[in-house]
Amino acid sequence: VAHTSFESVKEAFIGCALSEDDLKTGLITSLNELLEPVRQHFENNSIAKELFNKVKEYKRNPTPPTNEFRKLDLVKSKMIESEGSHVVFVPPPTHKPTVSLVMDLLRQIHDVPADKKVVLWLSDWSAKVTSSCQADAKAIDAYYDVVLTCLRTLRGLNESDEKDNVQIVKQSDAILSDASNYWISVINVGRHFNLDEVMGNDMVDSDSVGIVIARLMKIADISSITPTSVSFNTQNSDDMVVAKLIGRYYAEIPFLSSLTPSLSIISKARSDISLHRRESEGLKTENDEYYLLDDPKVHGKSKMKKAFCEPGNIEYCPPIALVSEIMFVSPSSASGSSFTINRSDENGGNVAYKNRNAIETDFKGGQLHPGDLKAEAQKVMVDTLTRLQSSIKEDGKAFKGSKALKAFEKKLSKGKKK
Repeated sequence: VAHTSFESVKEAFIGCALSEDDLKTGLITSLNELLEPVRQHFENNSIAKELFNKVKEYKRNPTPPTNEFRKLDLVKSKMIESEGSHVVFVPPPTHKPTVSLVMDLLRQIHDVPADKKVVLWLSDWSAKVTSSCQADAKAIDAYYDVVLTCLRTLRGLNESDEKDNVQIVKQSDAILSDASNYWISVINVGRHFNLDEVMGNDMVDSDSVGIVIARLMKIADISSITPTSVSFNTQNSDDMVVAKLIGRYYAEIPFLSSLTPSLSIISKARSDISLHRRESEGLKTENDEYYLLDDPKVHGKSKMKKAFCEPGNIEYCPPIALVSEIMFVSPSSASGSSFTINRSDENGGNVAYKNRNAIETDFKGGQLHPGDLKAEAQKVMVDTLTRLQSSIKEDGKAFKGSKALKAFEKKLSKGKKK
């Protein structure tokens, strides 16, 4: 008897017209008819057949459970040349990268012993997670292209310089080399800490969840490199939260705590060389607060002319800060390792400074006048901007990147007007 509905089967079974054995036999027959196409697929399709055989093999010989600590290992995969490196993170992308930003990166690299490898980490996917440059992939890539070209210029290096102790790694490339282990490591970091610990004291519930995810990713990034040291900025609340968490993570995870030598966390205040410190937000302008990497050389003079420079004030003196970083840190400085003030004999004559302390001593004591300091600082900045502009124009990626950032800026401006 063929039944076409559940009700007819139920009625026949309750009325004893359908025995238990017949019911079971019918169910088995119907199920086999449904499963037969699936069986044929796994029998005749080569890919499906291979997958099915792997499942059967796994059932016969299951992988024993393991306590192995899983993480992305860039040294093992040879993406990172060796263990024992120092990690420097390029700051999050912005459509207006500054000379100050590059000088800070230069200082961090300069402070690392020459025989130690520096991993310069480009957090491009974290930038998207935190909506840097509105998560615009083209703008983010453009930012890194411009910053790296300018950094090489101020370091006096070519892109292919074999003697360079800096290895540049893009986060997305690293993740895609072993995505499974990377995201497992991010998840494990999230499991190790509670949400309040990752948020720290600077976040509130209404802040973007992307900030939390990016912090977890940063800890996973560091563990993937197996470094012996990493730099953090004490003036950046995000950095300080991650620095605290990574210190705990390395101490509390047995695999990481057993590494020799252990991870050294270097936390320092960074040199944010703004040209002005205006108390009111309304007085600030986007273009005059900093020297931008793509500023024309004429801005070397015009911006320095307006820069804050109070007689005797060495606590905040942008001309001294900029000149010192460029002349005494940048290996590519055309003027060498001295900064010369040119003035008439009646005003004290020419004087050459070999370090920042010497400049500050004379400036604080009144022997160096703000006008004389600014006059020579203008020349330094004109020369610096000229070199940066030339390097951007000569590098295809950086040139396109500079145009892309300008286009992105116009896009933002149009959005504000609506």
